[in-house]
Amino acid sequence: MILIVGLGNPGAKYARTRHNVGFDVVEILAARNHIELNRTRCKAKVGEGRIGDVRVALAQPQTYMNLSGEAVTQLVNWYKVEPQELLVVYDDVDLPFGRVRIRPKGSAGTHNGMRNILYLLGRDDFPRLRVGIGRPPEHWDMKDFVISGYDTPEDRKTAFQAYLFAAECVETFVKDGFARAQQFASTQPADFAHREEA
Repeated sequence: MILIVGLGNPGAKYARTRHNVGFDVVEILAARNHIELNRTRCKAKVGEGRIGDVRVALAQPQTYMNLSGEAVTQLVNWYKVEPQELLVVYDDVDLPFGRVRIRPKGSAGTHNGMRNILYLLGRDDFPRLRVGIGRPPEHWDMKDFVISGYDTPEDRKTAFQAYLFAAECVETFVKDGFARAQQFASTQPADFAHREEA
C-alpha cells in the first residue's frame, strides 16, 4: 500500500488556487487511474484503488492547510504505512512556477502544512513531491498570492502541464520506486517552468 496525500484547503473558495496544487494532482491521479475519492476517513477525502499493480490510497486532508498533520498522522496509522510508503504532494513558493521536484526526505521549508506534518509525525524521512508556484510580485502579500488563482490562459496552461507531469511522476514512484521517479522528474525540460512577472 502506498499512501499519497495531496495538500490543500477544502471548499470552493480555494479550488484551483496555487495552494491547492496537492488537491489538483490527487484529482488528476484519481481520474487517470479510475479511483473515486468517495470516502471520508481520518479527517480526509480518500479513494482507494491501484496504480499499475500497486494498491494505493489517495487522500485530500479536510483540516485546512496549517493543520494537515492531523489528517496525515491518522492516515499513516490507519493504513499502517512505513515512511517510504508515504508521498506528500504540495506547492512550493521557492521553486520556479511549473517546476517539479521529488525528494526522499528533508525539512518543510516555508510550507506551514508540511511543518505541521513533520511536527505531528515526529519525523522527516518520507518522500515528498513539490510543484513550484513561484514567488509573488513585490506588491502581493504572500498569503493572498498562494490562495489566488492563475490569471492568464498561459499560466493556467503551464499549471495544468505541471500538475500532469507531477501526476506522472507520482505514478512512476508508485510503480517503479523513488530512484526512477527522481530520474523521471529530471527529464522535465529546463525551459518548462517560468516565473510570473510583476
